[in-house]
Amino acid sequence: MNSSIHELLEKVEFVVDVEGQKKAVMLDYSIWKDLVSLLEDIEDSAEIEASRNSGEEVVSWDEAKAELRSKGINV
Repeated sequence: MNSSIHELLEKVEFVVDVEGQKKAVMLDYSIWKDLVSLLEDIEDSAEIEASRNSGEEVVSWDEAKAELRSKGINV
């Protein structure tokens, strides 16, 4: 998936009522999966940014694994 949100949304189809008012959206499942993936990436980026701005100590994954192993937790 290398599509932008704009490109994916161009593939959406609308269900309209008899007056032509949009009532629902239809899209291929592959488009749905790509949109969900993009939204998850955006959410992850926001969480990373919030973590960076929180002032909390950052621990590398290697340090975290070593600490967990020292407590008898297998990772």
